[in-house]
Amino acid sequence: MSDVKRIAALRQMAFDQAQLDGFVVFNSSNLIYLTGVPGTASLLIPRNAENTIYVYGVNYEQAKAEGKDFTIELVKRDENLIEKIAEQAKEFKIGNLAVDALGVVSWRSLAKQARGRMKLEVKGDLVSLLRAVKDEAEIELMRKAADFTSEGMKTAYEVLSPRMKEFEVAAEIEYAMRKRGSNGTAFETAVSSGPSSAFPHGGCSDRVIRQGDLVVFDFGAVCKSYRSDMTRTLVAGKPSEKQKKLHAIVNDAQEEAFKTIKPKVKARDVDAAGRRLIKAAGYGDYFVHGLGHGVGLEVHESPTLNPSSKEKLVVGNVVTDEPGIYLPGYGGIRIEDTVLVVRDGAERLTKGSFGLGLE
Repeated sequence: MSDVKRIAALRQMAFDQAQLDGFVVFNSSNLIYLTGVPGTASLLIPRNAENTIYVYGVNYEQAKAEGKDFTIELVKRDENLIEKIAEQAKEFKIGNLAVDALGVVSWRSLAKQARGRMKLEVKGDLVSLLRAVKDEAEIELMRKAADFTSEGMKTAYEVLSPRMKEFEVAAEIEYAMRKRGSNGTAFETAVSSGPSSAFPHGGCSDRVIRQGDLVVFDFGAVCKSYRSDMTRTLVAGKPSEKQKKLHAIVNDAQEEAFKTIKPKVKARDVDAAGRRLIKAAGYGDYFVHGLGHGVGLEVHESPTLNPSSKEKLVVGNVVTDEPGIYLPGYGGIRIEDTVLVVRDGAERLTKGSFGLGLE
């Protein structure tokens, strides 16, 4: 779907369904999705006028070169972006204006400018609903990001050894992904070992990895702003029987959830499929997060896969499948893949089963 078609779809949702007169986009990922122009400060979509991109001087020439289907408005050094948008909305006779997202200070400023002129509201779900369904161009970029990520995971298994520090392993992972073509990391690379592997967001520190530690790798690559997300758990040495048992439970739960992912399935039912197996094994209280989330321009977006989710999966959704067991003071195990919903089921974009131990 081109930028023009995306905005046309958004206009239909905003003006025909939500009965708005104008919509303002501030979220950086939403701006990339709708304009394709880096460095855009905001986008005003009026019902009865041309779409306007607002940019500061440093991005002005690039916006003029790449923003072919928009009016390009320069925000000068002494101008206030919020005031400029409010004045433009007044000129366009916008009576009911919505924004996708806005900080408290900027919202108060906009509300002050709008007082007595127009009604304001937040409609963050309009763009997120569009972004939740990926088109072929987006899927191709996400395949590449997933390939870079899978290469990084292969490197993680090759380089890990006791006595390395967590950040040393993370550096090798990130280098491998960059060398393959990644435009950066999807989020801060996590290499969590020993007790910190029991923290779902354990991060990465200067801790020295010890023989027999559980080590959770959680990271992702980027391809032209599109992201992937992958987690594997490895033992720095020979796995114990308990570690093998826990890993097998999580692996089975991930596979059970994966088999449930298909169009028209309730997102909470996918969560339930993986959670049921972990609960039956006696570790239900130690699976402390939702089974997954959408991935795209951001690493967490719609749809969400958790017990309270009200969404249904559709073809083109890209989600994570990431059950885990986290035992405080002992360690944790998580296995995660980025998964595409296709017509007859699901397809893993991140690949590689790897193993549990180094020996």
